[in-house]
Amino acid sequence: MTQSARKYLIAGNWKMNLNAAEGAALAKDVVSLVGSQTDVAVCVCPTFTALESVSQEVNNSNVQLGAQNMHFESAGAYTGEISAEMLRHLFCNFVILGHSERREYFGETDAIVNKKTLAALAANLRPIVCIGETLEEREAGKVNEVIKTQLEGALVGVTAESADTLVIAYEPVWAIGTGKTATPEMAEEVHAEIRCLLAGLIGEDAAQKVRILYGGSMKPENADDLLAQKNIDGGLIGGAALKANSFAALVESAAKAGK
Repeated sequence: MTQSARKYLIAGNWKMNLNAAEGAALAKDVVSLVGSQTDVAVCVCPTFTALESVSQEVNNSNVQLGAQNMHFESAGAYTGEISAEMLRHLFCNFVILGHSERREYFGETDAIVNKKTLAALAANLRPIVCIGETLEEREAGKVNEVIKTQLEGALVGVTAESADTLVIAYEPVWAIGTGKTATPEMAEEVHAEIRCLLAGLIGEDAAQKVRILYGGSMKPENADDLLAQKNIDGGLIGGAALKANSFAALVESAAKAGK
């Protein structure tokens, strides 16, 4: 399977921004700009409190809904947590798991990310599993080692049957919110390594079905070059996702790359 057979995905991670009303307004603008196109899969991931209002805005459009996190248990005494079933109830299709900010600020380990990934798949949610190295790890020449540890740790028990549902996001931690971006060649090198590791885990055919997103400050200025790379299948977008015009420009870049 070639990259062209993997439909590009542009996913917006709104992080801890926008209340329910603001989120609905942004979602409405996104839908008006890209909600009817079918070339690229599009997903917006608001905060938990904005999920319902955003869900209503993207309903009956080609913009899908995602969450930024979830707990691995289905219910119970986990104050402040949200289950996969709760996300499904609001018509979420995607959920971001293991984001570097979750790992850094909330102590999430590969084992926790693995539990969440398995729970998401069991609930028919599409997990966007994030992996990536820090600046220190890159400078120490440990990129492949870190990627291998995080990927294998997150995907314990995940089978080839989940390949169409699984999404991996490579986010070089040093390029998130810093304005720094890996060159297209640097990003492609790691994406190719991830694809190779996936082949070892779930087989070559299944590995070719998994979409691997780039999550390190993709914006309209650099999207064309990044999305032209063989193993880059879209983007997990932070800052540029908070403005409908810039987000739509990324969708447009993906549509061009897919032709």
